[in-house]
This record gives sequence, structure tokens and C-alpha cells, in this order.
Amino acid sequence: MNDVDRSIAPAEVGQLARAVLDAVGTVVVGKRDALELVLAGILAGGHVLLEDLPGLGKTLTARSFAQALGLDFRRLQFTPDLLPADVTGSFLYDQRNGDFTFRAGPVFTNLLLADEINRTPPKTQSALLEAMQEKQVSVEGVTYKLDEPFHVLATANPIEYEGTYPLPEAQLDRFLLRVSFGYPQHEEEWEVLRRRMSRRREEADIKAVVDAATLRAMQAALEDVVVEDSIGRYIVSLTAATREHPSVLVGASPRGSLALLLLARVRAVFGGRDYVVPEDVKSVAAPALAHRITLRPEMWLRRVDPAFVVGEVLEATPAPASGALPSYAAGGPRH
Repeated sequence: MNDVDRSIAPAEVGQLARAVLDAVGTVVVGKRDALELVLAGILAGGHVLLEDLPGLGKTLTARSFAQALGLDFRRLQFTPDLLPADVTGSFLYDQRNGDFTFRAGPVFTNLLLADEINRTPPKTQSALLEAMQEKQVSVEGVTYKLDEPFHVLATANPIEYEGTYPLPEAQLDRFLLRVSFGYPQHEEEWEVLRRRMSRRREEADIKAVVDAATLRAMQAALEDVVVEDSIGRYIVSLTAATREHPSVLVGASPRGSLALLLLARVRAVFGGRDYVVPEDVKSVAAPALAHRITLRPEMWLRRVDPAFVVGEVLEATPAPASGALPSYAAGGPRH
């Protein structure tokens, strides 16, 4: 069923989101800010790229969110010999019926963990493009719709890591945001060990906080979060400034502006508001824009980070004052 079963208010979205984060936090230790970004990407209806060194909890995070959100979950390990049909599925000959039947691949799920996505060649990486953008899969001229919600949480090793292939720019642009976890603090790492000894087994299970229908309702409720014209223009100015920065070869596309808009709405709900303020936009600017920026070759030699470019853009772009009624709002002023 693709329709939203019930309607909820933005305030309830914030409460449910905190409950989901608390549940995931019982397994993933000490990464609240990163977990908030991952959940923001899901609530905004997008896909999330988790890029960091192996062993820092990326796979555990994806599985934990699937459990807490009550979603059907599949994990696909990307390897150099993986074929596009291993992702999307393929037609197989059925001897009993004397005809070809379609066997769906792992992409037919609610939440797909594309583990180590940059260990497979670009041809196989591109098999996900249609699914991520159009929520459908085409095989042998036949198109199959994916059930909603559908989200990809992809893990990736740093591009300098042995045996990796850079993700094509078109695929990077399909990810709403990119998140890094980093190494845990000393006490956080000890807490990981302590919890492992306490549960006496490797697996850590989380009870579902919501289900797929409630998640769809939460996503629909974000459409009621108001974005003033001045905030919208601020978002456009930030994205446009990445294209004009002297260190940048190719700046963020308009899809970057849309990512800022959607993620800022989620941040507003996390803050208990049904309207966006400039701080909401600033808090998601680097995760939403940095992976969409291609630096000039000489900048790589100087080890300039795209996130640093986004930081300079934020400093140089004046933030607006709030108070203007959105031009798209219907029915007059809000009270």
C-alpha cells in the first residue's frame, strides 16, 4: 500500500524521531549527531551515504535503523565481481511452465544496505541509479515499481583505501547527504565492549518503534513545515556560491538546493518547530553539499576538503532574518 494511512502533526514527528534515535542509540554508542543525520535523510525521503573506515559501525547503524523503523531490510555486499543483475534481479527459465519468470533482486525491499558500494565497478554501481531516483527497476524492457518507503543506506570506504572505485558524480548526487562517523572516544569504545559482554552474544536486536505506514506519515507531515521565501533564497544562494568558489571545478547542482530544503525541514522538526530557521540550513549544509562538489585537481594536492569549501561558503553568505510569509503558502498567515 503506497498511500499514507494516517496523518500526524510535525510535533509528533519530532517525538517519534527521538524515540527512534533512543532505540538505535542503545546499540550504536556515542554517535548521536551522525545518527540524527542518517534519520534526517530517511525522513526527508532520500538515501544516505555512510563513508568512513571499516569497523566504525556503519553496517550496524543501517541494520539498527531498519529494526527501529519496522522496515523490511536486505543487505547486499558489493564486490568487484558483482553484476547489475545481482542487484536488480533477472529473468530465469522455469522448466515447469516453459517460460521465463522474473526473480526479484535484493533491491526490492524497504531499506537496502549497499555495503561497501565503492568496491564494485561503476557498471554495477549504476544499477542502483534508477531505483534511487525513480523508485523503480527496469529489466529486459519491463518496469517494476518498488514498494514505499524505499531507501538506500550505502557504506563506502575512503577512496584512498585499497580496492575501491570512485562513485560516479551522477550517483553521488543521488545521495541526499553523506555522513562520517569517525573513531569513538575512549569511554565510548569501552561502552561498546561493556554492552557486548552484557548481552553475551554478537547480535543486538532492537524493537520496532514505528512501522512502514507510520514512517510514510512522518515523511508526509514534513510538507507542513514552513519555509519562508528568505530561507529558500538563502538555500539557493549557498548552493550557487559553491559553483563560484575558486577551489571548485564543479559546484553543487540544484539537487543540492533541494537536499538542503528537505533536510532543513527535518532539522526544524527535531528542534520542535514547524518552521525552518537559518540555523537548520547551516547544520546540514556540509553533509548535503560537500559530496556534490568536485574540486580543482590542484586542490587535491593541497588536501583541501570539500567540507572546508562549504564552511567558507557559509561564512561568506549572509543569513536572512526570519518573519516573511512564504509566497507558496495558501490561506493567509499562520498563527
